Amino acid sequence: MRFIFSFIFLLWGFINTVCGQDVKELQETARAFMRQGDFSNAIIVLNRAYGLNPNNTLIAQDLALAYYYQHDLDRAEKLMKPLVDKGDTGDQGYQILANILLSRNNQKEAEKIYKKGLKKYPQSGPLYNDYGELLWQRQDYSAISMWEKGILEDPNFAPNYYNASKYYYFSTNKVWGLLYGEIFLNIDPQSKNAPEVKELILNGYKKLFTETDLDKVSTNNKFEKAFLATMAKQSSPVSLGISPDVLTMVRTRFLLDWENDDNKLKTFPFHLFEVQKQFLKEGLFEAYNQWLFGSTYNLAGFQTWVELHKDEYDTFLKKMRTGVFKMPVGQYYK
Repeated sequence: MRFIFSFIFLLWGFINTVCGQDVKELQETARAFMRQGDFSNAIIVLNRAYGLNPNNTLIAQDLALAYYYQHDLDRAEKLMKPLVDKGDTGDQGYQILANILLSRNNQKEAEKIYKKGLKKYPQSGPLYNDYGELLWQRQDYSAISMWEKGILEDPNFAPNYYNASKYYYFSTNKVWGLLYGEIFLNIDPQSKNAPEVKELILNGYKKLFTETDLDKVSTNNKFEKAFLATMAKQSSPVSLGISPDVLTMVRTRFLLDWENDDNKLKTFPFHLFEVQKQFLKEGLFEAYNQWLFGSTYNLAGFQTWVELHKDEYDTFLKKMRTGVFKMPVGQYYK
């Protein structure tokens, strides 16, 4: 009898293992279909996986997302709402349900979901970003507080930088549109929004240097004061206008000045400046600045520069592709 029970136990464990592997493989297959935009096949595969393991919240979440992309909002909400109500999902689950509700034009309920999600996941960059976008759609300028909180709590989630950089570009602030935009491009250099942000940064520098005396720009923020004071010392080259060559010169001098000030380095360690400094040491800072500003300023001129500096630019691009830009926690000065 003991042998029979042992055999049954082993057989049951084997079946569970096989089913678990099948479910995992089905989920990966479905996700591949979703990446291809084939949501119908993803739903077919996920329904099979869900049938094998209806208690798997990740499968239920993936299935709800597939239904959402197929505009089958009823089935999507039917799957996601119980998970969120029970708190049996990650922050992405709250995102999915909020998006379903927004697709129904139910902003009030979506806002409740964002608040509920952030209460459970207060370090979720995606939830701060999406909640900020909802507020912005209402022309509620407190949206920036959501994006700032997202940057503080989840400093490597790029969309918060994207939205914050646009907000500050259209504000009176002279600093953070530039810095947040450049951080965004380093975290996500292949983003479809990269051309827009590059234009924003170029025009942001033009706006910056319309001030004849950056030292007198009103701000109570110590980092902003240090940035503006250091940038003010480099303003002489801009008397002939802003171009990639001029910005390379200005930004090189800025880095050298910042680097030689031990108080600034100790008080305001900033990974963006450290990466810029590394490019400068490797002889790639001009290529970096051409990548940032060249195509926006003058596409033909940028293409000519690349042709004349092919090896340098290829080396730079390789570093951008293989490097991983990570903003450390704690380097938040806004």
